[in-house]
Amino acid sequence: MMRLFSFAIVLLAGFVAQPNDAQAHPHVSVTSTSELIYATDGSVTGIRHAWTFDDLFSAYAIQGLDTKTKGVYTREDLAPLAQVNVDSLKEFAYFTTARSGARKEKFGDPVDYFLEYKDSKLVLTFTLPLKVPAKTQELVLEVYDPTYFVAFALADKEPLKLVGAPANCKLAIQKPAESKPQQTLSEQNFLNGENANYGANFANRMTVACQ
Repeated sequence: MMRLFSFAIVLLAGFVAQPNDAQAHPHVSVTSTSELIYATDGSVTGIRHAWTFDDLFSAYAIQGLDTKTKGVYTREDLAPLAQVNVDSLKEFAYFTTARSGARKEKFGDPVDYFLEYKDSKLVLTFTLPLKVPAKTQELVLEVYDPTYFVAFALADKEPLKLVGAPANCKLAIQKPAESKPQQTLSEQNFLNGENANYGANFANRMTVACQ
């Protein structure tokens, strides 16, 4: 039987199997790079993410995966994992919010998704199309996990590219004031719901203004 997994199942199994080290949030680290995609009329049509998972999570995710060539993981080999991952991400709203003023934009189903294995790490690439293209003077994009199960960090170099944007569009990036928790947080801290939005403290905010 082909081995598949979802985010929730794999992450849960990971910390249960490692009770000493994995009881504290976050459990997985992701480095994010994104592209904001524009149409010729200046409207935003979608967001393309490329998420690089930490090496420990990546090693766990591919453990026992059947491949055509031992030790080599092609896009074709990883396609079933990519499918289940993007399906599972819907439950978490793709860890992505986009706002035009007070309006929260809605996303369609992911397209053009695939997994790659680079430098001992899995990289998930997928595009989130907006259900309705947004033609706005300002768009705010945030990438984070409210429960802080997954810690997102922006790539040091070009964390967000503007693809096809009007020449007058400017990008501002605001990284979280807190780069890591001030104290170790056990699983118990998140079971009663009091910290359901704790990850907002570590949200990465990217603002595009087109005047």
